[in-house]
Amino acid sequence: MGYQHPTFSAKSFGYKNKNHKENKMRVSFIGLGVMGYPMAGHLQKAGFDVTVFNRTQAKAVAWAKQFGGQYAETVAECVKNADVVLTCVGNDDDVRSMTTAATGAIPAMKPGAVLIDHTTTSALLAEELSAAAQQAGLHFMDAPVSGGQAGAENGVLTIMCGGDEALFAKMQPIFAAYGRSSVLMGAAGQGQRAKMVNQICIAGVLNGLSEGLMLAEQAGLDIPNLVACLKNGAAGSWQMENRALTMSQEKFDFGFAIDWMIKDLGFCLDEAAQLGLRLPMTENTMTAYQRLSAQGLGRMDTSVLIQAVKEAAKK
Repeated sequence: MGYQHPTFSAKSFGYKNKNHKENKMRVSFIGLGVMGYPMAGHLQKAGFDVTVFNRTQAKAVAWAKQFGGQYAETVAECVKNADVVLTCVGNDDDVRSMTTAATGAIPAMKPGAVLIDHTTTSALLAEELSAAAQQAGLHFMDAPVSGGQAGAENGVLTIMCGGDEALFAKMQPIFAAYGRSSVLMGAAGQGQRAKMVNQICIAGVLNGLSEGLMLAEQAGLDIPNLVACLKNGAAGSWQMENRALTMSQEKFDFGFAIDWMIKDLGFCLDEAAQLGLRLPMTENTMTAYQRLSAQGLGRMDTSVLIQAVKEAAKK
């Protein structure tokens, strides 16, 4: 089940715009990193009553000043009156500290409220949070996103959801604020498993693009001309469109950091092991990224994989 979001708005689902305080869904957003900061901003601009929390309070203060929403000094204060609580933090342990810990969101949320986790985590954590939320009289949905920082800033993220179908439908005004589309993949945890497939596919495309560009360079092909030719054909992809030229120029100091990709591919390999599978390409890509990170390149974009591919070709 999926939605294309341009047809949705907070107003169309009975929620007033930001000039009308009555009858607004109260939303809390925890985690104002490169993704969460603009996502929360889109919610505020869409007319929701947004309160944010960030471990570094200065970021929350800056967000409130920029978008006109509210910020809280503690998680409990942030979520106590919320109808929907959204989290977008770093890893499984970060999510637990923001949700199931004694000072986290779940103990402080009002009965019947909704917790949506946009963090990319293990599927096991999503299932754990679903159980904890149910025990507390809450609703839960895992909803990792794809589209990167640019997708968050432009409000065109793809959202992969795991949870109840009725809840998924009810949350469409939320997702519409910062997403281009959302798809319900199944029960809790299935959103995270879909995100794993997404990351494996990205790794595969980057491997192929790296080898292709290496051959093109050695063969003396004009790279911009080549990319212009290929990007609209069967080899075309987001990576081809947005990374091929910068890869050929050895520009990697932007985008999605390989340290985060290492985390994500770790989830993929753990899930595969639980299913009795081996993922050879994913394993090799993980090893390559770990070596690059050990060389001090952990904050570089995932397209820096081309350096590892070129190094391997010398052997």
